[in-house]
Amino acid sequence: MFLFDLALIKKYDQSGPRYTSYPTANNFSKFTQQQYEAQVALSNSRQGPISLYCHIPFCDTVCFYCGCNKVVTKDKTKAQTYLQALFKEIDMQSMLFDKTRQVEQMHFGGGTPTFLSNEQIIKLSEKLQSAFWFADDGEYSIEIDPRGVDGNTIKALIKARFNRISLGIQDFNTDVQKAINRIQSFEQTQSVIRIARENGFESVSIDLIYGLPKQSVETFKTTLNQVAELRPDRISIFNYAHLPELFKPQRRINIAELPSADEKLAIFKYSIDFLLAQGYVYIGMDHFALPQDPLAIAQEEGHLYRNFQGYSTHADCDIVGLGLSSIAQVGESFSQNEKDLDSYYQKINIGKLPVVKGKIISKDDKIRHAVIMDLICHFQFDFDKIEQNFSINFRDYFKDTFASLTAMHNDGLIELDNHSIQVMEKGKFLIRNICMVFDAYLATSKTQFSKTI
Repeated sequence: MFLFDLALIKKYDQSGPRYTSYPTANNFSKFTQQQYEAQVALSNSRQGPISLYCHIPFCDTVCFYCGCNKVVTKDKTKAQTYLQALFKEIDMQSMLFDKTRQVEQMHFGGGTPTFLSNEQIIKLSEKLQSAFWFADDGEYSIEIDPRGVDGNTIKALIKARFNRISLGIQDFNTDVQKAINRIQSFEQTQSVIRIARENGFESVSIDLIYGLPKQSVETFKTTLNQVAELRPDRISIFNYAHLPELFKPQRRINIAELPSADEKLAIFKYSIDFLLAQGYVYIGMDHFALPQDPLAIAQEEGHLYRNFQGYSTHADCDIVGLGLSSIAQVGESFSQNEKDLDSYYQKINIGKLPVVKGKIISKDDKIRHAVIMDLICHFQFDFDKIEQNFSINFRDYFKDTFASLTAMHNDGLIELDNHSIQVMEKGKFLIRNICMVFDAYLATSKTQFSKTI
């Protein structure tokens, strides 16, 4: 069992980035198609593999906790209009990339990708396969909503080449579900997972959220027992960030029904102890996996990575972002598409890529990214590694961080010596705080982040 030091957690109780990238997306600024194309050319010269991310923004109902970029509608015809634009974007993107580069990963996110009909999902996958060269043994995943999925959908996903599914549960308690406007039975979810496995899906991931209205340790125990029955390969337990000023649906949550800060932490602590006792490996932050899962193996072997889809096993892939609000990581840059649907359509219709924001990664960004990535993925960092890779003296380069690092060392979060940083057991749950020490942008950031735990 991990050391869960409540006093330290309260001491370091603050908001901060999740570090799915460094620099984080709030530091992106105006980015042109010409800049993006130059980065693709650089990427092509390196001949690495590709990861495709495809954003489907539609949901037919709104979950009150949600902070995703989405369009809530029951009008299914909107999906066809969106796909027409998305196909044009795929054509524009595929023309830029060298055809000898293989796609090793594909992910459909949202929104709710299964808002699309079975036929539309197959056609979109086939469009991507005609535009890019797919590896035979790639990881191809899709987020699904079990409430709109049956055996025919699962068979369509297999035909569309998907071999991994991710599904949101959040909580099985009916009172909690009513409070967040997401009614989803255990039996419904269990049936979808069973059918997926019977049809050959290699991996099942589920999402839970702690800190939702009407939750308590006692109610969440029941949910966790049901999750243990499902035995998913990966589990994420996210901290609910109540930011109604940023996310309108959250204004419909009754703040009086949210668990107290102490109860929220108690839910998280119980969840950690429970999942470790069930044989899951703690990957980091709020992610767990079975020991034989590729994430756990990658962490054990020292090549786990983190990107906009979370923890990943494909560090060498450039990410091509497709669709509304999607984020790309190409060459030495990050870039993001239009977040507004009409603006996205407008760009596509005049034959332009919908890239609107981004950032060219500087040498300093690369250095800090390397440190943050090792810490958040492997809970340790060797100074020699960065000194050799970037021809710097670690202590000189990061001299302004050592006061904070020493304080964390004295608190028992890290072991700091002349050669390395090792995150201790009680520091693993505060890994975001440790990474924040190396974030050069944070001091001047005006972005409202979620709590680190």
